[in-house]
Amino acid sequence: MNSRKDIPMELIYQIFSLLIAFIIVHTVYISVIRPQADHFIEQEHQQMLVDKTYVQKRNFYVVVRDYEQEACFILMFWAFSILGLKGYLSWRQSQLLDMDLLKLPIDFPVGPEDTRLLLERLKDLPETLHKYLLPRALTMTIQRFSATRNVHDAATAMRDVCESESQRLDTELSIIRYIAWAIPSVGFIGTVRGIGDALSQANRAMEGDITGVTESLGVAFNSTFIALVISILLMFFIHQLQLLQERLVLDTESYCDINLVARLRSAAGLK
Repeated sequence: MNSRKDIPMELIYQIFSLLIAFIIVHTVYISVIRPQADHFIEQEHQQMLVDKTYVQKRNFYVVVRDYEQEACFILMFWAFSILGLKGYLSWRQSQLLDMDLLKLPIDFPVGPEDTRLLLERLKDLPETLHKYLLPRALTMTIQRFSATRNVHDAATAMRDVCESESQRLDTELSIIRYIAWAIPSVGFIGTVRGIGDALSQANRAMEGDITGVTESLGVAFNSTFIALVISILLMFFIHQLQLLQERLVLDTESYCDINLVARLRSAAGLK
């Protein structure tokens, strides 16, 4: 994930996931949601003409029918696709923590002369695993110990790799945080648009026709409602992903400490 080849691939994935989210959501809107909402509104208008005391009911299709709600759903599914990919990659990396990558006997001390063998074992892992955090942290620890023959330096190198990975994972969440910020903003745009339309029809309300005003105010409140609900749901999954990634880094440090750093012995210590 640190190589330059991964950057455009991730960008391509984000672009295609956005396009797919737009196509799916827009198709559902033009084929189901807006026709159902228009049909319900027409029925309500007819009922109100027959019965002046009739209280208009709320309907799910009417609540989500406007363009701002559609944009919020597109952003939500886009964010979920990115969250799903990052969550899957973190889960794949966490599976390595249950494997014995170094294949060392129990309580076997590791000296400088053993580093070449350990590096070869890590190099023999499948190519797709080389970019994962655990193999990289083990490799850097062994290489530093081979060069300095100092256990403290090797442990510091391992923790530097883990800290760098933690910062990188946090930085990569910026696009998801942007989406989580954009969704309430889109809802607020719907609120402003709805209130503006309602004010433009104030003269009709003065004449006794408040239908246009109520519909415009419905747009304002519905867009805010949907945006806030989606934002709450999205933030929950963002925090779950952060928790998964933080656990991955901490468990990787613990794995390296127990299975490698604790077994390192300098040349002086082996005598």
